[in-house]
Amino acid sequence: MRWSPFARRAELARLGLATLSYGQAALRLIRAELAVVMALGLLGATSWSFMTIADEVVEGETRATDARILLALRNVADPSDPIGPRWFEEMMRDFTALGGIAFLTLLTLAICGWLLFDRRRFPALVIAASVAGGMVLSLALKFGYARPRPDLVPHGSEVYTASFPSGHAMMSAAVYLTLGALLARVQPGRHLKIYFLSLAVLLTVLVGISRVYLGVHWPSDVLAGWSAGAAWATLCWLATLWAQRRAAQPEG
Repeated sequence: MRWSPFARRAELARLGLATLSYGQAALRLIRAELAVVMALGLLGATSWSFMTIADEVVEGETRATDARILLALRNVADPSDPIGPRWFEEMMRDFTALGGIAFLTLLTLAICGWLLFDRRRFPALVIAASVAGGMVLSLALKFGYARPRPDLVPHGSEVYTASFPSGHAMMSAAVYLTLGALLARVQPGRHLKIYFLSLAVLLTVLVGISRVYLGVHWPSDVLAGWSAGAAWATLCWLATLWAQRRAAQPEG
């Protein structure tokens, strides 16, 4: 069978489009698998970080460093007075409120409500489960380690639970990183993805720093809280991805 030049060109074009389509699908698969590998690496790193810090705290190896950092944020002549002007101290209280249970609960309910109105039930369920599970995990860790609050300086904020790990640092990491990843995932542009993830990290860092500045946490409490919160957020993301892939598989 002899093909005309027009038919030959059409067949070559069809084969080229098919090859391009397969190539794009393969590239998407590689990117998805690479994201999973990176997430597993992050989960391992943050889990190791938390366990290492926890082990050093239990053995008392962080006490001297914690005390030096805490006192460095206070006036030498009056340890009850944090460094900086009064407005800066008030700003730190505002930052610490961003990691409080009340604010994070309201934020979570508001976002879940928006997702439900938009008929996106699965993301709403993921966020609600992530936040609720993070709160339970935070309280369980505090109860298990039962570390006393800092006693070197007066507390600049009311406290009601144990010190390790920092619940504010942990929950801000879990909530803001989860929301940042969700918003980044639905954005088509790379710059917006970077913006939302960077904003999530910035809020998490500010909350943690404010806890040390106000004297309600040792620095190691905050580092452990960040590690545990990031690990929990990553674990929830991996569980979500697994559930989505399982649901997409044909039955039988």
